[in-house]
Amino acid sequence: MKKMLIVLTLVSAGLLFPGKSTGQNLVSLGVKVGYNASKLSTDLDLVKSSFKSGFQFGAYVRIGKKLYVQPELYYTTQGGVFTSNTQNWKQNVKIGSLDVPVLIGYKLINTDLLNLRILAGPVASFVVNKSIADDGTSLGPITGGDLKSVNWAIDVGAGMDIWRFTFDLRYQIGLNDLVKEVTDVQNNDWSFDSKNNVWVVSLGFRIF
Repeated sequence: MKKMLIVLTLVSAGLLFPGKSTGQNLVSLGVKVGYNASKLSTDLDLVKSSFKSGFQFGAYVRIGKKLYVQPELYYTTQGGVFTSNTQNWKQNVKIGSLDVPVLIGYKLINTDLLNLRILAGPVASFVVNKSIADDGTSLGPITGGDLKSVNWAIDVGAGMDIWRFTFDLRYQIGLNDLVKEVTDVQNNDWSFDSKNNVWVVSLGFRIF
């Protein structure tokens, strides 16, 4: 209840007392959609990793003016493709997750109609669905149980606001191994040590 009262107080303050220099509210709310290209890294010399396309959609809250905090919540699809260089297997890893970034941003340019921003912050990612498709002639070593369900990353990037529209370009750096040690059906061990690294381009709309 106390947290809810604090949020309501901040929202009310943002609506009632907009910034004098730019006409912007202290608190703003928006929705966003985006495209991402993700790649699961690997330390294995005999396995090639390639990019996979995905999307995201969700919402954000921005608190502050020139220096601001921006928590977000969105659903995202991402993953990667592993291909063996010596065996006839290829695995397409698909992940759906709820991502919660908490970003710190700074507006290099801050006017009524145009903002130019830089941003960075941690991301908590909770896997809600996953699938692994074997596209080769033999089965690959990774199964759904080998994917970690909670993952951490750091977002860094830049953005621009034009009127109520927001444009962001970010790079997400995986901090933990999404896929680590894997044992296949023949009891062979594979040390993937695979982190999820993602490029994201997003478009948002500020509701207020």
